[in-house]
Formats: sequence, structure tokens, C-alpha cells
Amino acid sequence: MATRQFIQFMLLFFTFILSSFTNFSKLQPIQNMSKNKETVTKYMEGFNATDHAKILSCLTEDVIWELPGAYLHKGKAAFDKEIENEAFTGKPIIKVTRMIEEDNVVIAEGTVKATKKDGTVLNLVFCDVFELEDGLIKKLTSYLMTTP
Repeated sequence: MATRQFIQFMLLFFTFILSSFTNFSKLQPIQNMSKNKETVTKYMEGFNATDHAKILSCLTEDVIWELPGAYLHKGKAAFDKEIENEAFTGKPIIKVTRMIEEDNVVIAEGTVKATKKDGTVLNLVFCDVFELEDGLIKKLTSYLMTTP
């Protein structure tokens, strides 16, 4: 049961991370972004608006989303099911502290604060690794840990 709750939490956590990238656009002006960073930006904007179509338009058909040791989702349909999660309330506070790119990989690091439905506040740090192909997200590997 604890594993299932952890996995549900992780899914919601990443939904919140991606849906509330309020500081994302401050990292680099859009006119200077590469095609890959533009895709990641569009993806983040989609989560911010809970816009399934916008998010899914950024993904390859065979996209993989992995949180090592917790879950592995394959394909757009599986990804779409994880865009929203009912375990949390309100919007998280997410701060991106760094975004870098090399070749077809974009990495975003930051912090997130989210409130569960029971009122518990969760503080986390994260690192998302986006692997892109032809300007679309082919794989997302998410690493996170709780902080005090």
C-alpha cells in the first residue's frame, strides 16, 4: 500500500511540477531558445494550463516517462492518464533553478512545494531529464527527493 501511495504521489508531483512552471520563462528569452527548449517550454505551459492536447503534442508516440524505482509509463495514452492526479489540492509552488541543454537533452532542476488533500505540505527537489527526437520529447526521466 505504501508503494502505491508513493507512486501516486510521484505522478501527482510531476503533474504539479510541470503544471506550475511559473518561473520557467525567466530562464531564457523565447527568441533565444533552441527548438528542443521551445518544446520543453510548450510542454511546461501545457501542464500549467492542464492542456492535455498541448502536452501530448510535445511527445513522440512511443514516449517513455520514468521515475527510476517507482514507475515507467510507455506511450502517449499512458502519459495522458498521469497528467492530472486527485491526491493533491491547489497548485504547487515550483522554482526552476537551472535549465541546460546539450545535443538532444534538456535538463531542468528546481524545487517544488505542494499541498496534499489532507493538508500535508510536501517540499521536494527535482531534476527532469528530457531526451528529444526531431523536436519532440521521446523520454522523460524524473529524479526527486523530499526536503525538510
